[in-house]
Amino acid sequence: MEKKGKMMEKARVLSGMRPTGKLHLGNYLGALKNWLSLQERYECFYFLADWHALTSEYADTGPLKSYILDIGTDWLAAGLDPERCTLFIQSRVPEHAELHLLLSMITPLAWLERVPTYKEQQQELKEKDLSTYGFLGYPLLQTADIIIYKAHYVPVGVDQVPHVELSREIVRRFHYLYGKEVFPEPAALLTEIPKVPGTDGRKMSKSYDNAIYLSDPPEAIREKIRTMVTDPQRARRHDPGDPEVCPVFAFHKIYSAVAEIDRINQECRSAEIGCVECKQILSQNLLKEMQGFMERREYYVHRPDQVREILEEGSKRARRVARETMDEVREAMQIA
Repeated sequence: MEKKGKMMEKARVLSGMRPTGKLHLGNYLGALKNWLSLQERYECFYFLADWHALTSEYADTGPLKSYILDIGTDWLAAGLDPERCTLFIQSRVPEHAELHLLLSMITPLAWLERVPTYKEQQQELKEKDLSTYGFLGYPLLQTADIIIYKAHYVPVGVDQVPHVELSREIVRRFHYLYGKEVFPEPAALLTEIPKVPGTDGRKMSKSYDNAIYLSDPPEAIREKIRTMVTDPQRARRHDPGDPEVCPVFAFHKIYSAVAEIDRINQECRSAEIGCVECKQILSQNLLKEMQGFMERREYYVHRPDQVREILEEGSKRARRVARETMDEVREAMQIA
């Protein structure tokens, strides 16, 4: 009980990932590493957003369970600790859906239509039919996800700030309509997301088939780095290069020591080092950095029942919190 009391003194953080594929280095560097530091300072709720996955993957739900297990394995391998944060599956907490429904009754349609990512993602995912209520309403489901745990902060990149602002507006509208303050207004916890290029130089994404996955074995990672694009102007070994336009050098900035980064920068510009050697150094540094993760992942890969049990226990814990919030919601709205 003492431990639980201490946890409640901390501000709450809520974040999630859609299980639509395997996690890659971009996910690890852009989100997971930040989640690790947040679990030390806040009471964190991290969830697998399987209902959100349906907004775009509703026609192909077959892989969903395997992706949930795979990502849960990556979370634990990364160091997320179920004793210090709550790891759960969204659909195991049906109160999310109930709150989403109630909020849909009070949210003006225009608020959802003006969310910048609504039309942007429709353009990016032209091959999918996204003319559904689920896709239009996913920012509202996000709001339910956040406020049902009375989260104070939501770690996001700059592009997701409008979603958090929408949540704040909906909270204010709920309080205005029902005269009782049930939720804190969540704030965006801006996180600096490093630029993580894919093997072809574009943003790393499973959609582009250019990703280095967290589940890739060392030999696969070496091969992907070996075939990475480099400075397009450096056609021959003796040509000087420009590291700032080279995806390999972008990875050196993440995984290599400062002195080595400086040396590679100078030697690339003077053609003292070739791309083959540069990539070999990167492979060595990246694999050294990821060794602990890979060892922990190997442990959990062979213990899938343990991963499932952790997610189920986390879901039960999350549901207890969600039920308490929904009791307050129903009381404020004067419904059964």
